[in-house]
Amino acid sequence: MMDFVYSRRYCGPLQGVILDWAGTTMDYGCYAPAVVFVEVFKRAGVEISMEEARVPMGAHKRVHIQKITQIEAVRRRWEAAHGRPPTEEDVDAMFAQFVPLQLDCLARYADLIPGTLEALEAFRARGLKIGSTTGYTSEMMDILQREAAARGYVPDATVCATEVPAGRPEPWMCLENAKRLRIFPMEAIVKIGDTLPDIEEGLNAGMWTVGLAMTGNEMGLNKAEIPATDPALIAQRRDRACARMAQTGAHYVVDSISDCPAIIDAINARLARGERP
Repeated sequence: MMDFVYSRRYCGPLQGVILDWAGTTMDYGCYAPAVVFVEVFKRAGVEISMEEARVPMGAHKRVHIQKITQIEAVRRRWEAAHGRPPTEEDVDAMFAQFVPLQLDCLARYADLIPGTLEALEAFRARGLKIGSTTGYTSEMMDILQREAAARGYVPDATVCATEVPAGRPEPWMCLENAKRLRIFPMEAIVKIGDTLPDIEEGLNAGMWTVGLAMTGNEMGLNKAEIPATDPALIAQRRDRACARMAQTGAHYVVDSISDCPAIIDAINARLARGERP
């Protein structure tokens, strides 16, 4: 009778990365969805701030709208404007308005974040396949993928929240990427993103995770706004982003995708030692 068990542990190198889109590889500051959420609520008679619009960023867009209505201050403003709490029918109506507005403005926010192409080249030089996940719908991604391809970015796989049972923070988009890329086990993949649900998605899929503090939703500023903003405020926002991502469980937090090739090397060293995410 044996009183111990053997464990099987992957100790090979990373095989793939799964990237978010807005705020990670394109749309510095993650503006395209945020400005449309503000407009949709304005059309419904309720003013929301950009900060409130950003709170649930990373979720499926309908879920995102629903979560905004659950913010206590927004809920109070809604009740003052409409005499009742927001309903599922209200969420559906706002999402129906959101879709054409988002489709109309996506191309204006499709520039790649500086350093993206160089990082992708470094990933491929290390033998990595490149997947991606997004809270955008398939219709929206048709536009963004065309814009990205025109700028030189073509991932090997893209999975939308509308293609799986549920979006972030559930792991299904990452698992579907792994299937399409034919990569296993999940600890051989890194999830990189700029939102807390990105981190949660990767962790729930059993992957290594990297948070981006400067280029996405947590900072909420584009590359022109950052040098024009008080450096003390930038430092405060960066510290807050790093703390929030670390508390969510990110294995690493860096400023942008440019910093990620070095992280790949660090994770490969940890895998070689038999470590797991």
